[in-house]
Amino acid sequence: MKPCQRKRRLSELLLILMCCFFSIALPANAAIQAADRIADQTIDQTAAEGEEAAASPSVGTVSLADNRYFELKDWSVLADNGANNITFTVSVHNDSAADLMFHDYWVHLLTPSGSPITLNVWLQDKEIDRIAPHSAQNIRFYATVGDQTNLSELSVEFIQWDFSRPNFERRLGAIAVPAGYVTAAGSSREVRMGDIPVRTVIKQRSMRQDEKNYHTTIVYEMTNAGAKSAAVPAYSFAIRTLEGFMYPLDSKNGKDMTIDPQVTQEIELTGSIPVSVSSEGWQLVLSEYPQDLKLNVSVAVYELPAVSSASGGSFGQPYTFANDAGIYTAEIASIRRLPWEDQDLLTAEIVVANNSELSLPIPDMTGYYELDDAVKIEATLIQPDQLIGLAPGTSTRFQLVGKLPYTYAFSKVKLVLEEKESDTGTGELLSFTSGAELLNVPYYNEGETYTAEHAGRSAGYKVCDVRTYRGDSSDTFMIMLEASNLEKRYSDVTRLAANVQSADGTIFPAVVSAIGGKLSPGGKALLFLTASLPKGTPTSTMHVMIGEAIAGGKLASRDEQADGYIGAAAFWLPTERFTVQDDLLHIDLVPYELSMNRITTAIVLGELNLSFDYELKKDRLMETNIEGRKLVIAFEDENGNKTFTREYDFKDFEAAKPNDGTKDTKLRAGQKTRFEIKESDQELIYKLETLKTYKLSVYDSFNGQLKLLAAKKIDWFTTTD
Repeated sequence: MKPCQRKRRLSELLLILMCCFFSIALPANAAIQAADRIADQTIDQTAAEGEEAAASPSVGTVSLADNRYFELKDWSVLADNGANNITFTVSVHNDSAADLMFHDYWVHLLTPSGSPITLNVWLQDKEIDRIAPHSAQNIRFYATVGDQTNLSELSVEFIQWDFSRPNFERRLGAIAVPAGYVTAAGSSREVRMGDIPVRTVIKQRSMRQDEKNYHTTIVYEMTNAGAKSAAVPAYSFAIRTLEGFMYPLDSKNGKDMTIDPQVTQEIELTGSIPVSVSSEGWQLVLSEYPQDLKLNVSVAVYELPAVSSASGGSFGQPYTFANDAGIYTAEIASIRRLPWEDQDLLTAEIVVANNSELSLPIPDMTGYYELDDAVKIEATLIQPDQLIGLAPGTSTRFQLVGKLPYTYAFSKVKLVLEEKESDTGTGELLSFTSGAELLNVPYYNEGETYTAEHAGRSAGYKVCDVRTYRGDSSDTFMIMLEASNLEKRYSDVTRLAANVQSADGTIFPAVVSAIGGKLSPGGKALLFLTASLPKGTPTSTMHVMIGEAIAGGKLASRDEQADGYIGAAAFWLPTERFTVQDDLLHIDLVPYELSMNRITTAIVLGELNLSFDYELKKDRLMETNIEGRKLVIAFEDENGNKTFTREYDFKDFEAAKPNDGTKDTKLRAGQKTRFEIKESDQELIYKLETLKTYKLSVYDSFNGQLKLLAAKKIDWFTTTD
């Protein structure tokens, strides 16, 4: 065999061996024909760091002939078990009129010394060879190198098979690669889920700190930019610190997620990092474990954006905070300074919302106030709503209550929310700052209803009437407040606290009558708010303030001693009716109404007999507490010949009549004819000539103090209509 034939035969044998090694079939003359077409080569290297990119980040390109080129992108490095797993993508662009066969080319990953590193093609991409005209194909590669390898000096070399060369390769160009590509904070990054392009970005980051750990929460947003639904792989997420430490993150809702075309989904990630580690320069590492590769590979790395502000918030503006359960928003709806006995209350209404797509537990929080950056006011956080969790798109309200001397003045108030992390430990979530111009309590005019909206116990309140009960040394001022159950279920009447305020700022505490039992849906109760006033105190310019009573850090029960109140509202009061009606019909004894007629007198065997028919009816839809209330009927002869009074307790109005055969001497609800009041007086018969007229008066009595409602002058021994 001639030497030239021997050389050609050896080349053919080497070609067959190489084809077997790469599982490809190379045409004998393809490499030579391609080499002849290659013109001057240019390598365009792009910046790999800090550049905004919605598509996959490009590291560089190598040009071929006829509008063809290779693009290196998606370079990622992941430290794993003492080694570094490298992944990258070669995008083969064919803008010519003929097919491009990838088996005519190959890729080398080289060390700084030029030594090749074993490189593999992902199983799903091994069959990619023919790239049709005016199209592109992505081929993914992976390799593993030792942790001592200098990653910043690696390069990717592109070659074309050329069997006229001693090593059968024609070098097309090489691209120096970065140690790792990091997507800049706020920039989007395209990742491919299967063959579907998905735009990803870190939407939000929040963090809080306790004595041991930083607790961080990240909202990772994914938008399907393709035309088919994308199944989200079983990704792993981790925080990589500046020191290179990796801390896994929990995914709240990423399992078995599918994203439809042009739809955006979010994954909430939470984790803890020791405070001994620097909090600067953190990165989010997205990785997966393909079953065919049997190793962890990096998908994308993101520079974390700045932490959402958790301090210096303004009242009325929503702010985000996060804990291990998820992400919440908080807003201070109101903050008020309220009178309470010999102190003042600082109360803030805090609305906490769940704007995510997952249900969240109610956060276990506490808080405090700080006045003028110097004085700390301990406070109690109260949840009035009857909720055990927050469904997506819902919210709940808290009240933060602290106390301070009513004489203390301040110019700035700071509210700090904390999360309880143990019986003794807390971590700050948010803080809000405001001037001392605290929001005023809302005022309601006569006839207007104040609605207290709470999950499970919403109620409406309206002032119906006021009455002043006169006493010997003091007066009792009563405000009648109608409470309505706005729920669709039976509900307890919320225990209220109240005070009455005069125009000059003088405050009188008020006692609120308690209602036993529950109100039906739409049912009403009449509450009596009573304040003791110095005798003769004018009430025409007074207003009343009410709130939900609290005790021991929760809403007060019926028998508990209140230590404050929340949810304050004030009412302007109606003008009191001091005119006494001159008949005894339709006398208003709220919640009863009394009518008396056919009133007559007689003297029989030394007894004055006063008899009348009456009707006593009640508003059956109105529950009330009638403790301390009595109806007083007073008889007074105009010449002073005879006076007497009878008291009838409201509690007897609904009681059963005696069944022992004795005569009933109590007023009962309903109608009664010839009800008799008998008064013994042996001398009255001798005064007949002076018995001309008498006055019959009806009083509403509360705890022994009287309010005159009606009075009628009647001739002796006649019968009224």
